[in-house]
Amino acid sequence: MNFIITDTYEEMSRMGAAEIEAVMADNPQCVLGLATGSTPIGLYADLVADYEAGKISFKDVTTFNLDEYRGLAPDHDQSYHWFMADNLFNHVDIDPARTHVPDGFDPDAEAACAAYEEAIEEAGGIDIQLLGLGHNGHIGFNEPADNFPVATHCVTLTESTINANSRLFDSIDDVPHEAYTMGIGTIMKAKKILVVASGEDKAAIVKQAFFGPVVPEVPASVLQLHPDVTVIVDQAAAQACEMGSTEAVISMTVE
Repeated sequence: MNFIITDTYEEMSRMGAAEIEAVMADNPQCVLGLATGSTPIGLYADLVADYEAGKISFKDVTTFNLDEYRGLAPDHDQSYHWFMADNLFNHVDIDPARTHVPDGFDPDAEAACAAYEEAIEEAGGIDIQLLGLGHNGHIGFNEPADNFPVATHCVTLTESTINANSRLFDSIDDVPHEAYTMGIGTIMKAKKILVVASGEDKAAIVKQAFFGPVVPEVPASVLQLHPDVTVIVDQAAAQACEMGSTEAVISMTVE
């Protein structure tokens, strides 16, 4: 695991964007796994800026998002379809037919999740999967549990996740209680994984996830077993990791 500490959120975002752009440069027809939430917004802004500067193109890129709320229509302003269009897709030259988000509006959970798994396989798998990190260690919507779920599935969200997401809705009663999400097994099949985390409120879980035991109660801890993971955090998110003072960027290999 490559663990990188930056001074600021902006540096974290820029470095994360560079990781994705390196994959795009190596393979213009790559498959990107994308994430939502507040943390990757700066990274997406950097990708858009580099597209506008003529440095990158999404013309032949395919994307798959991690998850979607169950029951929200794609045009709902809190759906992840909407989020991706607003933060990335509407601002670059990507083919909309090549963008994929789980169909949360499909009431048949089993069929929707199976179709998503099949689509990923037909695309050749994910070349780099971007992940955020939930306060309870969830990745995608894979919540703490007694096992690591394998494939795309329907999950009941924990109270802490619902509370964390309630700031985006008119009231907590409007937050969906279920979501369709890639499973841990699906995520772990990605050729490369990129995790971004920022802020003091993520410090404790960063330490647990990347320097603690691998347990399903901390879903992100399983990433320690992946052969090609890069974790980029800002100083605030790294403060519990007991690495002492840092320069602008520290890169450390964790065996």
